[in-house]
Amino acid sequence: MKTPTIQWYPGHIAKAENQLSKNLKKVDLVIEVRDARIPIATSHPHLQKWIQGKNHLLVLNRRDMIPQEALLLWDEWFRKQGYIPCWCDAKKGTGVKQLHKAAIDAGEKLNKRRRSRGMLKRPVRALTLGFPNVGKSALINRLLRKKVVDSSRRAGVTRSLRWVRMGEELDLLDAPGVLPPRIDDQEAAIHLAICDDIGQASYEVESIALAFLIRLKKLKNISAAGVSIELLEKRYGYQLNENESEVYNWLNLAASRHTSSDTGRMAQRLLDDFRKSSLGSIALELPN
Repeated sequence: MKTPTIQWYPGHIAKAENQLSKNLKKVDLVIEVRDARIPIATSHPHLQKWIQGKNHLLVLNRRDMIPQEALLLWDEWFRKQGYIPCWCDAKKGTGVKQLHKAAIDAGEKLNKRRRSRGMLKRPVRALTLGFPNVGKSALINRLLRKKVVDSSRRAGVTRSLRWVRMGEELDLLDAPGVLPPRIDDQEAAIHLAICDDIGQASYEVESIALAFLIRLKKLKNISAAGVSIELLEKRYGYQLNENESEVYNWLNLAASRHTSSDTGRMAQRLLDDFRKSSLGSIALELPN
């Protein structure tokens, strides 16, 4: 059961990446935001080129949408890679104080170096960077404690770069979600589609719903993933067969049980339920 190739690189992202290159020289700190459900798939391959010589903060947003066991495994894994991750839930504000403190600490180090060279103190200039819909704008609004940038749980809302001042200590540059021009890892692309971190024009909803069901079956015996097949079956009224070739049949049966739904609508409902955590807290990726 092969999922059609997923590629998405709309004009506003290409334009934003060009603007990003021009603004990078002004930036002291890169706040990289990833989706906690898929922290590898939301890692941009050009990141190291962009952060050369700059401080880097790694933020894992949507911590509430994965099990605590998965969070701890990823936290240990990232620390072994040399990162100290900041775990956040931009929707509720969890972890935002820690992120703010880490950004201010980075600014203090910057200004200490400036003072040693006889230069005046200034706010740290931070860029928020990440894939579409990972929660960058929502985090900025939480940091400022008011809505100053548009935020929505769909890809492509932020379309241009914008500086936002946060007191006297921090200037934030809100950038649109950035994607590589070509996604070679199609498993990662499927994860982006499942989590709504890529434009819906790039994929077929039914194909992604089927890929999601297959992924759930593979993860169901790994406790850290948090998959409850029982919750899925109770919610939709049908048992998920072990035979992969019958997964599409499950989608048809679930659709027939809900008389107002065809297979396409049922596929969308399934993905929406996952994205709203109605199927529980699920980690689609776990460290090797």
